[in-house]
Amino acid sequence: MRHLKAGRKFGRTSAHRKALFRNLVGALIQRERISTTLAKAKELRSKVEKTITLGKRGTLHARRQAFKLVPAKGAVHKVFGPLAERYANRPGGYTRIIRIGHRKGDDAPMAFIELVDREGEAKPPAKAVTKEATKEAPKKVTKEATKEVTKEATKEVTKEVTKEVTKEVTKETQPKVTEKKKAEPQKETAKKDQPKDKPKDKPKDKPKDKPKDKPKDKK
Repeated sequence: MRHLKAGRKFGRTSAHRKALFRNLVGALIQRERISTTLAKAKELRSKVEKTITLGKRGTLHARRQAFKLVPAKGAVHKVFGPLAERYANRPGGYTRIIRIGHRKGDDAPMAFIELVDREGEAKPPAKAVTKEATKEAPKKVTKEATKEVTKEATKEVTKEVTKEVTKEVTKETQPKVTEKKKAEPQKETAKKDQPKDKPKDKPKDKPKDKPKDKPKDKK
């Protein structure tokens, strides 16, 4: 039975192990995401979350306790400043472990350990969110829905109107065109059927008066 056997030794002395996790905690708080072995990530999770809960207390005693786990002043200021504000409404679970395969060489399982909500945007409390969401959600939904519905309706209406207009225009234009086409051949046929006017006979020239015989000279 493994009573009082909590924690991993990692083949190190207590001083070496303490220094290791102080460095890992400081690196994770400053960078907010690091890669290490899966066993170290699992041990690191509890230590980081304890420091963040100390930061949420915000007392002088909590700050002195945090300095035992985090050696860097900048990391401690971050814990008691932005991180405490970020996780003010979260009751734990500040870290996430993501497995990334095995390491080349010794085939050790590797993992990312990172802080949750790393953008720095603190979420509002659940009650306030539900009240505001219930008030604002229907308005936004109705506005967006009405915009989309109106756009689709206008598109359909324009399509139908254009189709009807084109049909009416084609109906009106077709008979005129056919009438013109029919009228044109009739004119041509009428022209063909009409006999061409024969040229009128030119009036014959009147016969010229024959010259009278000249009187003969008397001898």
